[in-house]
Amino acid sequence: MRILIYGFGPYRQFRDNVTKHVLRALPARRGLKKIVFPVRFHWAQFIAAVEQHQPDIVLGLGQCGRGRLLRVETRAVNARRQRKTEKPKSIVRNKEAQLPTTLRPALGRSGRRSRFAGDYVCNFSMYVMLDLIRKKRLSTRYGFVHIPHDYDAKKAARVLNAAMVVWERGEKRAR
Repeated sequence: MRILIYGFGPYRQFRDNVTKHVLRALPARRGLKKIVFPVRFHWAQFIAAVEQHQPDIVLGLGQCGRGRLLRVETRAVNARRQRKTEKPKSIVRNKEAQLPTTLRPALGRSGRRSRFAGDYVCNFSMYVMLDLIRKKRLSTRYGFVHIPHDYDAKKAARVLNAAMVVWERGEKRAR
């Protein structure tokens, strides 16, 4: 099974991004590719990663400014804005207002579901990835988890690693 997990670099007032540390703390495993993207509204970086690695599963990680639990995002919204004062714009014109994720990691007591990933780069990456998977009719499953900026990266890595074990077991049963 090929799994692509990505996070982001620093942005706005955050000089560091917890997702980078979570990726570093995840143990190496066969078929796992970890990428840290710059915080930019560029389609190409997300599409190139999927086309190059052809993953069975893509999991995006984003940093959230508040909260105490991991948030499993359940949908991406076709809206983005670079500044809070700016009116939201469509990510893709004439497309669905929202796209549901196709992978919802079971994070137990460490996480909760969320229906709004914001309108910044995390949501942008979600929408771009889900649109690509749908448009190209890929069998790739996609999910996204927001991690509070002050969350313990090693704890998050343990929770996500346990989720990957579950995905792999499910994949073996499906064969």
